Amino acid sequence: MELLRLNVVPCIFRKRLNRFVALVEVDGDERRALVTNTGRLEEFLVPGRKAFCTPKTGGKTDFVLVAFEDFDERGAVIDTRTQAKAFERAVELGLIPWLENCRLKRKEITVGKSRLDYLFECPEGEVYAEMKSAVLRGGERGEYAMYPDCPSVRGQKHIRELIGLSKAGKRAMIFFIGAMPGVEKFRPYEMGDPEIARLIKEAVNVGVEIHALSISLLPDGRVVLERPSLEIEL
Repeated sequence: MELLRLNVVPCIFRKRLNRFVALVEVDGDERRALVTNTGRLEEFLVPGRKAFCTPKTGGKTDFVLVAFEDFDERGAVIDTRTQAKAFERAVELGLIPWLENCRLKRKEITVGKSRLDYLFECPEGEVYAEMKSAVLRGGERGEYAMYPDCPSVRGQKHIRELIGLSKAGKRAMIFFIGAMPGVEKFRPYEMGDPEIARLIKEAVNVGVEIHALSISLLPDGRVVLERPSLEIEL
């Protein structure tokens, strides 16, 4: 199911200059591209790998590094803004079974000392939700989308806030965008951050809902929903 259509430009990844900027080659010229994903992304940030950028205006970069060619001519979407827009469109279209009949009420909700991504209005009440990008592949067949690929103090804070909300009797949720073609399941990557893996299990024990979905990018710029619900393994 098509969720978005992007104006993608093929590019070649050259190197990551810093946390937020990469050097890419577009039509033979080296250009700077914005990187919105703060993970290490070592699976994808390989010099010479084919990628997909979108043009941007303003700032110190000319493009946004959106995705990397993965397999079956489909791309793994690393851009967290694209992931979020695709997810929000899927909710709007009623394609997410674990948010059935829900609507997005607000974004960027302050809870404690953190900001959570979403507040949904559902038939049974409000749902506080945090989105995480799962673009690390695992498993013998590459069937797992995993998070995180490196330690994340911010991610730990978000999960602790969700645990607190659940203990206070509120409905809380964390969901993962498995933004790679062909993934079927989600699991935490303990080697990336053992504390996050532990906190996810604690969250489940106190009633926080854990969900995941998968998307990918087609060569013509379409971002498609592959699976609205991935199997969760903790």
